[in-house]
Order: sequence, then structure tokens, then C-alpha cells
Amino acid sequence: MKNLVLIGLSGCGKSTVARRLSRRLRMPLLDTDAMIVEAESRSIPEIFAERGEAYFRDLESAACLAAASQRGVIIATGGGAVLREANMKALAEHGFVVFLHRHPSRILRSASLSDRPLVQDDRERLFRLYAERLPLYRRWAHVTIHNSGTRRRLARCLRRIARRFLEA
Repeated sequence: MKNLVLIGLSGCGKSTVARRLSRRLRMPLLDTDAMIVEAESRSIPEIFAERGEAYFRDLESAACLAAASQRGVIIATGGGAVLREANMKALAEHGFVVFLHRHPSRILRSASLSDRPLVQDDRERLFRLYAERLPLYRRWAHVTIHNSGTRRRLARCLRRIARRFLEA
């Protein structure tokens, strides 16, 4: 069985929808950000503040590779996982990659970004990250889902995708 890999901008709903899908599909969930927090015993903002972004990206790569080595799991990646080709090659090798597309203006209206170190002090940076990463999200995605509705609708759509493609 393949993995279901969720990619997208910070605040687009990856972790929230992944938790719902995990329960509904009875598939284990691996959230790469949560894996990092557990391994480091500190929050992502603390990691950024104490060790910097490069150190965090190394941790993120390790989490992506560990998650990609599993089978039959849902993987919610951090928004920057697409920045390293090795991460995405590993995740895509045995995974069906879904880009949860949500425009930054919608994210800013609905998501708390206080725990997102790259945008917590500069909300406009979310638009710059979007412009930088959008080509990468599109490159790696097998399918794109626009997250402009409810979480329930998004989860239903992902369940249909999961049932159709994960067992292929």
C-alpha cells in the first residue's frame, strides 16, 4: 500500500485534515513537524531561534526520510519539505502526493501563524513563500486539491482519492 503525502503552505490544513483522515481511514499518521518536536523536545520556534533554519531543514529532511520509509501511512509534511529535492523524491517514491492549495489571503484570515517562525513576525512573508514554493508544490503533486471549503469537504475529497489511488 502506498502512503498518502500531504504538501502545501504552512496553515493550509495539512495536519488538521491528516488527523481526520487517519481516524476515518484507520491509517497511521506521521506529521513531520510533530516528529521533529518530539525528537528535539522543543518547539519549532525554539529550534529556529536557537539553531536557525538550516538546522531545522536538516531535521525536516531526516523526518521526511523516516516517514517515507514507512508504508500505508498518511504523512503531513511541513510547508518547506519541498525545498529539498531529496525529501520529495523519497516521499514520492512510495507515496501519492497531494498538494493542499490554499491561497495565503485565506490562510491569513483563518489560521493562527503565531507558531510559524518564518511568518509569525511578517505576515506578508507568507505571500513571498507562496510565490517561491508554488512551482515546487505543483512539480511534486500527483494531484492538487483547492482548500477553499470546509475541512469536512476537504477530508471527503481526500478519502475518495485515498481509496482510489493508495491501493493501486
